[in-house]
Amino acid sequence: MTTKLNQKNLQSLGPNVRVPSYDRRGIGQQIAHIGVGGFHRAHQAVYADDLLHLGAGNEWGLCGVGLLEQDARIRDVLLSQDYLYTVVERGAHVEHARVIGSMVNYVFGPGHTEEVIEKLAAEERKIVTLTITEGGYYVHQGTGEFDAQHPDIQHDLAHPGEPVCSFGYLLAALDRRRTRGLAPFTVMSCDNLQGNGDMIQKMLLAFAELRDPKLHNWLVVNCAFPNSMVDRITPATTDEHRALVRDKFGIDDGWPVMCEPFKQWVIEDHFPLGRPAWQEVGAQMTSDVLPYEKMKLRLLNASHQAMCYVGMLLGYQFAHEAMADAQICKLVEQVMEVDVTPLLPVVPGVDLTQYKKTLIERFSNPAIRDQLSRLGTEGSARIPKFVLPSISEQIERGGPIGNLSFVVASWFRYLTGKDDEGRDLPIIDPMSKKLCEAAQAGGKDPANLLSIHEVFSKSLAGSPRFNSELREALASFYDDGARATLAKYTGA
Repeated sequence: MTTKLNQKNLQSLGPNVRVPSYDRRGIGQQIAHIGVGGFHRAHQAVYADDLLHLGAGNEWGLCGVGLLEQDARIRDVLLSQDYLYTVVERGAHVEHARVIGSMVNYVFGPGHTEEVIEKLAAEERKIVTLTITEGGYYVHQGTGEFDAQHPDIQHDLAHPGEPVCSFGYLLAALDRRRTRGLAPFTVMSCDNLQGNGDMIQKMLLAFAELRDPKLHNWLVVNCAFPNSMVDRITPATTDEHRALVRDKFGIDDGWPVMCEPFKQWVIEDHFPLGRPAWQEVGAQMTSDVLPYEKMKLRLLNASHQAMCYVGMLLGYQFAHEAMADAQICKLVEQVMEVDVTPLLPVVPGVDLTQYKKTLIERFSNPAIRDQLSRLGTEGSARIPKFVLPSISEQIERGGPIGNLSFVVASWFRYLTGKDDEGRDLPIIDPMSKKLCEAAQAGGKDPANLLSIHEVFSKSLAGSPRFNSELREALASFYDDGARATLAKYTGA
């Protein structure tokens, strides 16, 4: 027997499912979140739910915001469930289910632009958080500057009252607050970017300068953009996950979330209009997020890039399958130990050796079934943020870049769209057409792909050492295949 998930049916769920014990009717919406995907619902919304269970911070409930046409589906599911959904924490040997009640509203941009702008601009709003993916910040990867020529940006400059992108909505709402004499809400990125607060500040202010210099100057003086570091492995929801929630926990949930038990949130404590007491439920408030961010992005996220492309070339679907391959596991360990660790600062309260060991265990968790195709999504944004900075730093200091060059070569080989057995590979990237054409035309010569300066800076693309390492690895992928190349680099 299954029970449809909604507010009315909460008390009908089995005793093995934790449900909200607080009165959701009294929950405020002082936080709006743009980009309600699986990660947000397994991470920030869980911290909010934990606080509400403590009887603290009832005003700090969440209003979800969807700005993409494809967000209509999750809007419809959440609305039908009174914004409730199930989170299942899956360890290697145990699973725990809980229903999250911290989201109490959801607004949808396409066709409802005014409603969303007004929701963001309302005096109640104290914080707007975002998970819009690494590629959503309009950064020209080759220069690190704002991509003012992007079609979304050009549209929103021409039609400021009818925005299509998150930055356009943010500025429309912030401008409305300015004209009403309200202080700006705090803008907090929760994406995997080093200095994510600094990044959104730089890009949003560059956009504001083009849109209205007076708005730009007001934001410079008044708006806060705290940095944060987020971590929780959260695979994309599948029909298999829906069936598990239905069969094991008796819940009919249209969009549950699976995640690992581990979660981490490190936040720069800079919120002029106030904030929830996140520290009461395990978040770490600090004055400097950078060491934590650099550690996580260069070790965890770069390791995901290391395993996913070669893993898909070898025919694997899931992260735990790839990590069960001794050579891929060795590659990940070498990337972390040899190429990345020497670049990391001391991280307060963190034992790096233990952290890396924990990462291997997390990647290997068979219950998570994290898709390699998910980890390989938007390589044009992830490789420049997670992999290339370490290569550049090591070149500057004359350090090792062999393992990370292998990772880039595996991405180049993957971009041809076929694995070593001729099977199609899933390539999900806004630049896929340009990347795939360059990969297929270039073959074992990386020059075509290196010339794409939206991805590679001119200095790195012109580095003789990087070119040499990359050419050697890429030629081996073509001449000897993924398995033999992997064996060569891991000594196995």
